[in-house]
Amino acid sequence: MNGLTQHRVLWGDLSPFAYLAGGALLVMASDRMAHALTTLVALVWVYALSSLAVFGGSGFFPKRGGRVVFAFVASFVAGLFLLLLSILFPLAALQMFFVVSFVPALCAGSGLFGRLRNKTLTQTLRLSVAEALVAGVLIVILALIREPLGFRSLSLPGGAQGIMLFHPFGEESAFFLRLLSGSAGALLLLGYVVGLYRRVRAKYSGEGDER
Repeated sequence: MNGLTQHRVLWGDLSPFAYLAGGALLVMASDRMAHALTTLVALVWVYALSSLAVFGGSGFFPKRGGRVVFAFVASFVAGLFLLLLSILFPLAALQMFFVVSFVPALCAGSGLFGRLRNKTLTQTLRLSVAEALVAGVLIVILALIREPLGFRSLSLPGGAQGIMLFHPFGEESAFFLRLLSGSAGALLLLGYVVGLYRRVRAKYSGEGDER
């Protein structure tokens, strides 16, 4: 079998595409590049530290109900991220509080806890960070499309207002392009991305046709 189809993170049955019940996170975080980058850092932070907690406390996690404990750990780690963000950038923390709240739900619901069993420290970190990056990079890619086309701007986290805006794209965009900045536009883009993903997966796995 082609090695590409065996890639657990991107092509496997438990890939982030399978649990985009976190679609709310994707839609909200991809409206601005500043929000997308902050969410990417939050994803890596929560996934990595939560997986380390699982690795270090494997002897203390109960055999039954371990997933529930993992959800509490992920929520606690996300709270630490928001605390640090509020110290460094208070306004950015206020803007991102609701968005970051979806990160532990995505982490706990992804099935990561079960896949971390009997892994070494290196394997644990590699798996968790890879899964976080898949979801985070997808959000950043959508933000790179939505913000320049919809708002004619590009933003970075930081500054007195929690976000630094740049306007290198000239005048206001057309109405149909401004739709991309809304939730409906994000869902349309997500549909195209998932369609492309399925087409490429069918091509490399040989499953079904490519229509």
